[in-house]
Amino acid sequence: MTVLGIDTSNYTTSAALYLSDGQRVIQKKKLLPVKSGEKGLRQSDAVFHHTVQLHSLVRELLEQEESDIDAICASVSPCLYEGSYMPCFLVGANTGECMASACKVPFFRTSHQHGHIAAALYSCGKLELIKERFLAFHLSGGTTQALLVEPDEEEIFRCRIVSQSLDLKAGQAVDRVGLMIGLDFPCGQKLDILARKGTLTEKIRPFVVDGNCSLSGVENQCRKMLERGQSHEDIARYCIEYISASLDKMTEYLLGRYGNLPLVYSGGVMSNSIIREKFQTKYGAYFAAPEFSSDNAAGVAVIGTLKNKLSEGF
Repeated sequence: MTVLGIDTSNYTTSAALYLSDGQRVIQKKKLLPVKSGEKGLRQSDAVFHHTVQLHSLVRELLEQEESDIDAICASVSPCLYEGSYMPCFLVGANTGECMASACKVPFFRTSHQHGHIAAALYSCGKLELIKERFLAFHLSGGTTQALLVEPDEEEIFRCRIVSQSLDLKAGQAVDRVGLMIGLDFPCGQKLDILARKGTLTEKIRPFVVDGNCSLSGVENQCRKMLERGQSHEDIARYCIEYISASLDKMTEYLLGRYGNLPLVYSGGVMSNSIIREKFQTKYGAYFAAPEFSSDNAAGVAVIGTLKNKLSEGF
């Protein structure tokens, strides 16, 4: 079985094929262009760039792997909650549905968040957790949430928010601090490199209440550090360590509340090497490889494969 997955998120156009015979994923993705110094894109611009980029990525993918498509799946919204909507996902959803109709194959819908979690599970070789209860963290530019994940017959798994950021999202904090010290958007990978060279001298006091965190303080503190003339490396390190400390307190709270469940960390912020090393050591947590942490369509293709198997009675 070969399933095409499509994801048109806020900053990345991506397509992937999941080939179930060898449990292989082949993917193509391309960042949306953001001008130097700018903090992001308007939704109208994101829709335009996805429209320009998506067809070429799908063509390259299909030329690379000559295989009949058995089903197509696209992320149609940020999350599978009522009211979750972002115009950029219409590009992938409409393209996928048109292709499925033309190819006379099933079309399945999922969410960007479901795709992130499935990509993380595929990447670390733990897809069997889909049949169990576990805790998943999704940290990106638009989301900082902890989710209680349980099996679901229709959507493969369902997610319930059990803690989150009360203000700034982790990815927003990373990008704002990165832009503050002169990095180009998106800043995550470059900030990670800088942070590994930094020395932590500032005391970190993360704000976490009932499992919910506040990340607005990291931007304010990093600005003060910059005004005092501290190095960009130290500022980057403080930003990452602040997010890590907040995430640590959230994790401890949730393990105390829900028991010793498996921990899965997904989303672009979770590609950070410092956070990954700490949480794998302390909790034995599961992380996606970096190419499956940032926005991608691999998890969408995996979910499409599982939904197609269910529809065929497997």
